[in-house]
Amino acid sequence: MGIAVGLSGVAFGAAAVTAGLSVAQTCVLSLFAFTGASQFALAGVVAGGGNLVAGAAGALLLGVRNSLYGLRLAGLLGIRGWRRIPVAQGVIDETTAVAMSQPDEESARTGFFVTFVTLYLTWNATTLLGALGTSSVADPAVFGLDAVGPATFLAILWPRLTGDDPEARTLRPIAIGGAAVALAATPFTPAGVPVLLASVVVLAVILRRPR
Repeated sequence: MGIAVGLSGVAFGAAAVTAGLSVAQTCVLSLFAFTGASQFALAGVVAGGGNLVAGAAGALLLGVRNSLYGLRLAGLLGIRGWRRIPVAQGVIDETTAVAMSQPDEESARTGFFVTFVTLYLTWNATTLLGALGTSSVADPAVFGLDAVGPATFLAILWPRLTGDDPEARTLRPIAIGGAAVALAATPFTPAGVPVLLASVVVLAVILRRPR
């Protein structure tokens, strides 16, 4: 899991540099904002002409789910004191999925940390490779690399929308509603704002769900 997903860092490095971020900014983003969906969202907003404030706001909204993962994993991992700070960096979709699928607490802790370490190292290494490779091109925009971010984001999201399980049935109206709001707002608002407006759909769906 760590290696397979970590290789996607090449796509992020290419997308971020094409969006206008420097190699250093791209690498720092992977080191400290270590959550792929949020990183691709920020790069996508910047590529569309939005400013870093709008991009960061969208990234933070997407990253809120990691806090919910942390609440569930806190008791399972049994981390105490200052150690929670570095461990919190690894609370993302993949590490949570691996940890929660294990049969006992010891296996859950092992799965979490192995996935975290391998994914963190691979993601940051491939981010650097993608950023350096793209920055060496005179005009990377001619390759259409600005589409890498949205395409990768859609590839991450698509498996969760298919199927007939409860999660897919919940996510489909969110995705459709969010897309509709974003498309409707795009002609009338600055870049980055449609993404923020689309997030309102999530709240609407959550509030309508029965307790």
